[in-house]
Amino acid sequence: MNQADHPVKDSIKIILFLCLISTAFSQASPAKAQITPDNTLGAEASQLNQNQIINGVSGDKINGGATRGSNLFHSFSEFNIKEGQRVYFANPSSIENILTRVTGGNASNIFGTLGVDGAANLFLINPSGILFGENAQLDVQGSFVGTTANGVQFGNQGIFSATNPKAPALLTIQPSALFFNQLNQGTGIQNNSVAPAGTDSSGVSRFGLRVGDGKSLLLVGGNVSMDGGQLNALGGRVELGGLAEPGNINLIFNSDNLSLKFPLDVTLASVSLTNEAGVFVSGAGGGDIAINARNIEILGGSRLEAGGGIKLGGSADIGINNTIYFYSLRSIENSFAGLSPNVIDTNALIANSCISRGTKRQENSFTITGSGALRYSPGNGFVSAYTTGDVRSIEPTSRPWKKGDPIIEPQGLYRLPNGQLILSRSC
Repeated sequence: MNQADHPVKDSIKIILFLCLISTAFSQASPAKAQITPDNTLGAEASQLNQNQIINGVSGDKINGGATRGSNLFHSFSEFNIKEGQRVYFANPSSIENILTRVTGGNASNIFGTLGVDGAANLFLINPSGILFGENAQLDVQGSFVGTTANGVQFGNQGIFSATNPKAPALLTIQPSALFFNQLNQGTGIQNNSVAPAGTDSSGVSRFGLRVGDGKSLLLVGGNVSMDGGQLNALGGRVELGGLAEPGNINLIFNSDNLSLKFPLDVTLASVSLTNEAGVFVSGAGGGDIAINARNIEILGGSRLEAGGGIKLGGSADIGINNTIYFYSLRSIENSFAGLSPNVIDTNALIANSCISRGTKRQENSFTITGSGALRYSPGNGFVSAYTTGDVRSIEPTSRPWKKGDPIIEPQGLYRLPNGQLILSRSC
């Protein structure tokens, strides 16, 4: 073999080797599209303008979109925000609601900051799922709705659909419902955010996703899960829930607050808070939490803190473990319609409570009302004046214990008819 050929062959080998390495790296770290407008809005397509100064800091601004009355519509095939990235929707002065759909079939990963450069409410609609990472932040002065619905309905005017995307018709009224007709099994919303979120009026640091004080933060699946993540709507409202089969969830606008009305004849999805997850709404004017799900789990030191009311609704199981904390509590109501009337899980009851058999409460539900500053757990003093050796029984009545009985402030240890003990007092 001619030795003069060796350098050529060696060069070819090196080039092939480098090509293989390049291919290996490209396969190991596939490029993921961040924010890609689709072509469904035609001349009104969304526009991403990078490196803009927003609130004094560099970020990316989304302009364009289709304006219909006080609603602004955006449409993307991919919508992801990488860690450290700041993405804001422009907010023209006449716009009250910004609705963003994701049509490409991939979940949205929000690892940076999602915001609105103004006070409009923001809707993020992705039927394939939404993940908020540990460093995700919301910079939204209005309310925020994150949902895996197939679309948003506008009364009789039509639907802004993410699964059958078309240019929006004359959708000029307020959104009226979240429309679920093609559920993707296994998709949902997950919030893991523990990013700094400023301070409250008392100077206490807040973490996780946060909307403007007095506003609403709604996460609507599919299943909704929070693994250590936190939500804040101080003095406002947080609502979690979802559907496991097709149906509509009504949207209710009440001044600055948004709330949901779930259908009664549709199977609900599940909601779970684990690993010290938290929902915080206590603030000026109260603050309310509502969870509507087939199964609710609030475990692993997770917390619900409200200054107004907490409503747990659904049709199956609820599991709570030392997790609900109240300040100046108004009420907590459980309206699980599918529970057996004679079954009560004493582990799910607040230790700081008392039990009484009311006659005006709906059966299969219970309500807890407080007079303020309830204790965190049985280990925090003034809980029981009785030892386990001095157990008092609940007075006999003409019917067994039922969910549907008001619960207020605790002081004793009692035995329920099924033999279980509850730290409480008779009302």
